[in-house]
Amino acid sequence: MTDVVALAAELLAIESQTGNEQGAVDFVARRLVARGWNVELQEVSRGRANVWASRRGGGVTLSTHLDTVPPYLPPRLEQDRLYGRGACDAKGIAAAMIAAGDRLVASGEERVDLLFVVGEEKGSDGARAANRLPATSRWLINGEPTESKLASGCKGSLRVMVRTRGRAAHSAYPHLGRSAIEPMLELLPRLKEIRWPEDPTLGETTLNIGVIHAGTEANVIPAHAEAELMFRLVADPEPVRNAVNEWAGEQAEIEFGSFIPAQRFHTIEGFEVAPVAYTSDIPLLGRWGTPLLFGPGSIHVAHTTEEHVAVAELRAAVDAYERMVHTLLAS
Repeated sequence: MTDVVALAAELLAIESQTGNEQGAVDFVARRLVARGWNVELQEVSRGRANVWASRRGGGVTLSTHLDTVPPYLPPRLEQDRLYGRGACDAKGIAAAMIAAGDRLVASGEERVDLLFVVGEEKGSDGARAANRLPATSRWLINGEPTESKLASGCKGSLRVMVRTRGRAAHSAYPHLGRSAIEPMLELLPRLKEIRWPEDPTLGETTLNIGVIHAGTEANVIPAHAEAELMFRLVADPEPVRNAVNEWAGEQAEIEFGSFIPAQRFHTIEGFEVAPVAYTSDIPLLGRWGTPLLFGPGSIHVAHTTEEHVAVAELRAAVDAYERMVHTLLAS
């Protein structure tokens, strides 16, 4: 049977930042072909592909992503933890899904598919492409680090670009210009004064001022300033959009960017359940069945230099995925 820790370490040894996933894709595809899976590589963009492995179909799909954020961190095993980029987000999860799939097939259960996508960390182009495949599964178990709890739901997201405009002038003659930075500095602190929507399951809407760009030189009155905001949504986005427009008033221009709705997920009795604050590929994989979200590891260490997953939790995830598939197929 598959040693999930060894398989995860092999995957972690392959650098696969978003846009450069092909090494991990080739490794996973060759391994699955060698074990008798029907494997289809779906091109997403030049040199990048999703991996879809199937048997009989019509059952449960286990799915996660093979891309990671930078920088690359090689795998290392220290005491009871496996460290490295992707250990919990999400190559360790992919290894657990492959091991569970192998175990299910060995026991005679072939109503299981495996779907590994690219691009989740930056725009989810892999998931968007995968939703065009002729999926047959009734259930989708998506993998993200949920601390081995079934997620009851996840927050959505909304990007907002805020722009203020002024008039450039020599800084020695400020009366000839108008700073674009000053109205931005007046506006941004007021965001904390707004009461954003709340939900009894998902909690509070949260906001991050993630990026600010303004000015060109210290001796030039700045003519342009912009800030990019990221909301984590718990309900309909319209109240947030309306509040942002009212907040900006005549002082700033608002451009609403990408939007992913908040989600509610199917859960199974016998598993601990909790909501998560991040988004996943699930909203983009609607053709793959009723969604569940589960994975070993914690989002709190994902994307950090100390990313890791506990070896015991990784091994337990194989059992958990296998049990979920049996339970869903029996329902």
